[in-house]
Amino acid sequence: MELYLDNAATTQVSPEVAKKVQEFFIKKYGNASSLHSIGQKSGKELKEAREKIAEYLGCDISEIIFTSGGTESDNLALRGLAKASPDKKHIITSVIEHPAILETCKDMGKNGYKIDYIDVNSDGIVKVEDIKNKISKDTLLVSVMHVNNEIGTIQPVEEIGKICKDKGIYFHTDAVQGFTKVNLNLDNIDLISVSGHKFHAPKGIGFLYVKKGTKMSAIMTGGGQENGFRSGTENIPGIIGLAAALDVDKKENEIKNSRDKIIEELLKIPGTRINGSMENRIYNNINVSFYGIEGESLMIMLDKDEICVSTGSACASTKLTESYVLKAIEVEDLYIHGSLRLTLGDDIIGNEDYVVDKIKKHVAKLREISPFKFEEIGKEVKNEK
Repeated sequence: MELYLDNAATTQVSPEVAKKVQEFFIKKYGNASSLHSIGQKSGKELKEAREKIAEYLGCDISEIIFTSGGTESDNLALRGLAKASPDKKHIITSVIEHPAILETCKDMGKNGYKIDYIDVNSDGIVKVEDIKNKISKDTLLVSVMHVNNEIGTIQPVEEIGKICKDKGIYFHTDAVQGFTKVNLNLDNIDLISVSGHKFHAPKGIGFLYVKKGTKMSAIMTGGGQENGFRSGTENIPGIIGLAAALDVDKKENEIKNSRDKIIEELLKIPGTRINGSMENRIYNNINVSFYGIEGESLMIMLDKDEICVSTGSACASTKLTESYVLKAIEVEDLYIHGSLRLTLGDDIIGNEDYVVDKIKKHVAKLREISPFKFEEIGKEVKNEK
């Protein structure tokens, strides 16, 4: 039995989605820009897919710009706004953003931009008042993610967006982890990044929502597709798959119940803490730390049991450093090193006890060989929630 509990990294393409996509690889393979009948058929399907996505999001079809995924959407949002308004040189973001935002801001900071990084509280929630206080006449935009990819906390993006709207500056949110899982009101949001492979669509497809009236320039030139904002032949199979994935049943309530059951049992292990807010948390995320062990070792042991988990963000897994997200919420080092991220799909339903039993077994084994003996510090370290 293989259990895949790393859905924040990527999701399995739904069989229904895969079947739909295959048609556009084998039969409906035309270039949507071509004038012949096969191309026109692809163009019609592209239009219908865009309409479906726009209806789902609650926006106009002209506000959807298809991209290759979240990273490109984030780059287009920040760099496109900057290119269109070169006189504005100030960007505000949070310390726990995805690397697609943080690395872009870092790069822009080398080219004359002032970047303010807003702290979060111990639950991983950004301090809204701090954002408000940092806004100046030179501020171009605020970018704060909808749901954190490591600890699953849901940020108050509508509240942040209202502040930005009142101040007359742009607000962008990276909604890669939250889209289709957490409702999002567009009233006070100008730009939204989405990636299809996080909700059972294929890899290599996403979109950027850009509200009408937003002053933005293209950062890539070519044939002028996507209203001139994103040149390049459209990924029709991917776009069709993204639209089809909107119909996939997420089984939210059942997965949330599984999550809560697993958390309750894991907290019975001495020296265990759950990272991030429990109240403002996406329904399928568990980020847990076990004092004094190595999370990588625990991950490998679980993999041998055919339980696939992560120790943090998959997008940053090649950078063997401590989690900057857990650092930001002031988790102790001996907890950070023993952290594990489980992001659940519907295969967890009914298998909760198996996962918990394996984790308990391996944590006990790792504690036996760890130089950091939990019993030595006794009651000073308590289970935390």
